[in-house]
Amino acid sequence: MLLVNTGSPDVTGNEHKKFIYKKIAETGVNIIALNEEANLKNKCVKHWILSDLSNHDKTIKNVEAFLRKKNLKLDGAITFLEDSVLLTSKITDYFKLPGVEYQKADLIRNKYRLRSFCEEHGLPTPKFCKIKKPEDIETVTNKLSFPVVVKPIYGASSAFVVKAENKEELLETYQYIKNNISKKTESALGQGFTLMVEEYIDGDEVDVNVLIQNGRVKFFNITDNYQTKEPFFIETGMAEPSALPEEEQQALIDMVEEVLDLLGVQNACLQFEAKSTSNGPVPLEINLRMGGDEAYFFAKSAWGVDLIEGALKIAAGVHLQKFDKPDLPKTYLAGETLHAPYSGVVSKIEIEKQILKQKFVENIEIFKEVGDSILTPPFGYEYLGWVSASGDNPVDADENLQQLLKAVEYSIIKFEETSFVGKTVRKNPNDNAVFSKHNLIGNEKIKKIRALPTAEKRKLHIGVVGNDYTSTVGASVIEKDLSDIGSQVVKTLKELGYKVSYFDFNNIQKAQTELYKSNVDMVFNVCERVNNTSLLEPHAAGVFDILQIPYTGSNPFTLGLCIDKIKVKKLLSYHNIPTPAWDYVYDVEDEIDKSLTFPLIVKPANTDHSIGIDNNSVVTNQKQLKERVAYVIKELGSPALIEEYIEGDEYDVFIIGNGKADIKVLPLSRTIFSALPKNRWHIKTLESKFGLDQVYKKYVTTQIPPKKVDPKLVSLLSEIALDTYNILDCHDYGRIEIRVDRNNNPYVLELNPNPSINASEIVDLSIPGNHFTYGEFLEEIIKVTMKRYKNSPPYFHLQSNIL
Repeated sequence: MLLVNTGSPDVTGNEHKKFIYKKIAETGVNIIALNEEANLKNKCVKHWILSDLSNHDKTIKNVEAFLRKKNLKLDGAITFLEDSVLLTSKITDYFKLPGVEYQKADLIRNKYRLRSFCEEHGLPTPKFCKIKKPEDIETVTNKLSFPVVVKPIYGASSAFVVKAENKEELLETYQYIKNNISKKTESALGQGFTLMVEEYIDGDEVDVNVLIQNGRVKFFNITDNYQTKEPFFIETGMAEPSALPEEEQQALIDMVEEVLDLLGVQNACLQFEAKSTSNGPVPLEINLRMGGDEAYFFAKSAWGVDLIEGALKIAAGVHLQKFDKPDLPKTYLAGETLHAPYSGVVSKIEIEKQILKQKFVENIEIFKEVGDSILTPPFGYEYLGWVSASGDNPVDADENLQQLLKAVEYSIIKFEETSFVGKTVRKNPNDNAVFSKHNLIGNEKIKKIRALPTAEKRKLHIGVVGNDYTSTVGASVIEKDLSDIGSQVVKTLKELGYKVSYFDFNNIQKAQTELYKSNVDMVFNVCERVNNTSLLEPHAAGVFDILQIPYTGSNPFTLGLCIDKIKVKKLLSYHNIPTPAWDYVYDVEDEIDKSLTFPLIVKPANTDHSIGIDNNSVVTNQKQLKERVAYVIKELGSPALIEEYIEGDEYDVFIIGNGKADIKVLPLSRTIFSALPKNRWHIKTLESKFGLDQVYKKYVTTQIPPKKVDPKLVSLLSEIALDTYNILDCHDYGRIEIRVDRNNNPYVLELNPNPSINASEIVDLSIPGNHFTYGEFLEEIIKVTMKRYKNSPPYFHLQSNIL
């Protein structure tokens, strides 16, 4: 048997279809599972065929190729998921297996075509029409009487089925569905945007579950659906057997048989949705697969009929004996869907242990866990799960259900919507639902950060985002350093007990997809390259904001600003932060400020890691200046920043934290160049930073902390660094580079908001009296990041305080 689509755990309810596969295993049927990924572990699955199920033709070819290779022959094909009904029909057609022909299945799944079919054959149907564009609404108002029901032509469950009382609500509903509908929201909606509008039908809604073989109904049962919550038709509960009068039940069955006969449905396990009205039964929809949630369990408990066994026999062409339905069921059943009162985060799910001992408890199916988000209309169509109870009669079953419901407690923390960053007040619940929905999903992770005590930070799932060059042949020293940092952070956090996942942004498409699908609570961002350029480094943080995952470090604006050394110089000058006298050029013909005094240093204005800086960067005359500017602009492809050369020592000031109360300045690092040979300028070059220049290694001294330095100078450097850190709106951690001339005058060179945190460099900052391990350093960053998200509303970090 070919099992088409084993589902995805990302879709509410799919993770609880395991009972289906367990039952299949009990029957002894050998399964070939067809899915996009091998996500099912069950002894019934003998083989996997992996394919893109949205590409029907290619999938059928893949199945055919597999069968030919394995020398296997199919006895049948079956699906239990709505979004694979059409694919399954194509497969049964192609391999000449029992099932519903594709042309018929496509008609049935298209709600508009099914309504048209019923109308053409004189079957009861409400007035209806189709909407593709806003202009069609005028036709609706002229043709139909309000209230009306709007629904996607394709779709399962009650997703995006909305009641509209008047023309204004109809237009709002159209816009709401158009803005929100997607395959991701409801997998069966992936076949285009067209809506059907029909007049609202009053009456009692039922589900009729049917096993039909060779055109003969072998079994049916009628389940009553409780009144739905309008306007979104949220399913509330169900009861078995139906409490409708016998004549109304018989009328429903007669109508079901007539419709199926006219459609030519010969072999199927299906669920027929209908309403029993004062004018007789009216067909609503037909689902060409076993009904969800209670359908299997109610048929099994009340009537002793196994819908899965029946569906397998029909699919395989094995004779299914007709069920002689008794007057009374084996038991009476009542169930209720567990809905959240509003969108939010599940904060509590508790089930009394004593209730589990009660014989009347039939089902307790919970689809969510504490900490999961749950989205209710208009933001989503999710629910917590469902429960059911049995009894000796309908009243007894309902009383037992109420007792069961009291034993199942759950709480939802409501999503709060604050007014900032482009949000607007909605005139009605449907406005701006796309933006609001994404905001709510992001809030789930932020709320988890807020709710988790800082002391319990090791319960977080950390996603380390970096750049991996370990497999790159001839990787540069910078690339090797970037690889080392990522692996060090991953290794250290794992050793501390964190759950850690690594995402390599060198493969940006793969990393984004994996990050989107992951359940990481926070990103530890050590990414410095995207598409092999540091200019796109800010966009990595932008990805985290789009995916709404909290992350360490500065926001995209600060990261982008600090790459542009020219803008940083302008900003620091505006705030009277001391910095070397400077100018900049974008073209070799641009004039350079003649008041600058030689020697000068010429730097690329938008590179990091001292790329483009070597001993020739310092120039002493106009000829050298022009040559170096030409090199930076033409060879390196960067604007040129020209500064007066400051003779003296260089200090690195590493800062951790946010806000005056929590900020820390780590011990300063002082670099002394005075022992260098006369032919070497006293600067940090690319080679010197990475230990490639033996002269620098021999003659340059680094002191942590600085020795024999006036404490007032240390305090001044710390204060200037803090001002720079705050002016440039740095978050969580950063490093400021400061030059001090021979007269102890400080000059800020730059701020790195995403500095190297190589373990050896960080451990060097750990000194007696201020000792910390690399792990403690990383955890301090996680702690200040958590606090930043705890104390501020979502996206507050994107509201820059830079003037």
